[in-house]
Amino acid sequence: MDRRQAWRAGILALSLLSLAGCSSGEWFGNKSAPPLPGKRIQVLATGPRLKVDPNAAPIALPPPAPNSSWPEPGGLTNHAMQHMEIPAVLHLAWSANVGAGSTARVKLLSQPVVADGRVFTVDSRNLVTALDARTGHQIWQVDLTPSDVSGGSGGGVAFWHGRLFVATGFAQLVAMNASNGKILWRRTLSGPMRGAPTVRAGRVFVITVDDQTHCLAAANGQELWTHQGISEQAALLAGTSPAVDGNVVVVPYSSGELFALRAENGTVLWQDQLSSISRTGEVGTLTDITALPIIDHGRVYAIGHANMMVAIDMRTGRQIWEHEIGGTDTPWIAGNYLFLITNDNKVLAMNARNGNLVWMTQLPKWTDTEDQSGPIVWTGPLLASNRLIVAGSNGKVLSISPYTGKILGRMNMASGVSIPPVVADGTLYFYTNDANIVAYR
Repeated sequence: MDRRQAWRAGILALSLLSLAGCSSGEWFGNKSAPPLPGKRIQVLATGPRLKVDPNAAPIALPPPAPNSSWPEPGGLTNHAMQHMEIPAVLHLAWSANVGAGSTARVKLLSQPVVADGRVFTVDSRNLVTALDARTGHQIWQVDLTPSDVSGGSGGGVAFWHGRLFVATGFAQLVAMNASNGKILWRRTLSGPMRGAPTVRAGRVFVITVDDQTHCLAAANGQELWTHQGISEQAALLAGTSPAVDGNVVVVPYSSGELFALRAENGTVLWQDQLSSISRTGEVGTLTDITALPIIDHGRVYAIGHANMMVAIDMRTGRQIWEHEIGGTDTPWIAGNYLFLITNDNKVLAMNARNGNLVWMTQLPKWTDTEDQSGPIVWTGPLLASNRLIVAGSNGKVLSISPYTGKILGRMNMASGVSIPPVVADGTLYFYTNDANIVAYR
């Protein structure tokens, strides 16, 4: 019985049971604050499954390159932004509130997008906002909440050819004129959406909470095809988006299933499963893939919450390597290297070709380390101008060397950050938990 068969047997067994203010390091433009007291452990290699390769060659990355926009979740439809360029020293440019932030009941779920000189967001209550990217001034704002309903967390946004596509928690996908916010069309789908749509070549791809992928025509919202995964009764309050490259759509589901589909008709090319057979404890009970899959140079890279990360040949579906590593944030690929944050707050650098680990850095797990209370959730990483940037729910932002894992700088935010930062036109944007967009350039 292979891993896929074992997983499906486990699902069947479970089904039968169920019927029964800012201060920062020099990189951010200010003098370094005095170091906090306490012991710092920057590099950690523990456990039989996470060992740094002692023979790993020094990391070499492509040079930083400018990017004028961030139009999709993950930057591009393949979620592979490589190495972006921003100034060596960053200063606060502006900050603007865009609506309702995260609470115990509703959450901010998706990155902002940046295109045509504007920053577009959706808040936790389905309020869509367009800001001037240079000044932060509001251009327009539209509430997409239907008049006959209430509640429902927001989803996410994507930009394509002058249109903004918004997935909502009310099971509606909405197309808007990006210049003035006018609604062009609105379609009701099989369920609410927590992640942003992905738009490519006139098609909009989006995943609903019932683990169904919908493909619609960008021009008029006509549904072209659907694909159904195994629906999970329990899932993380988080969203994800398909990866698209050429004629292939890679779709992750909360069941841990990963499918490659044909973009024109939804035909299955191959499938895999991202959950470890040996998973134990509470982490293993949720099989969600909330991290965006990455397509790069003919390979698919994906990580699931239930301790499984894989590299797959996109053409054949053959696994190239796998690791029992779990995570909920999208890894970052640049050249031949992957960078990611694990469930236990480690930042890893991996050789994307063979999966070997080059370095590991342990991030803080608790706001109170003595009592081990106040768990910290880190998000990222993002690679820009030879810095990996990670942000925490504790309001801290760190810059880390992609070559060694050494922490290079720190910055304090007025609010925690649970959504990965984005970069466009030399500006670094954070979307904080209190629904502020904070821009550094």
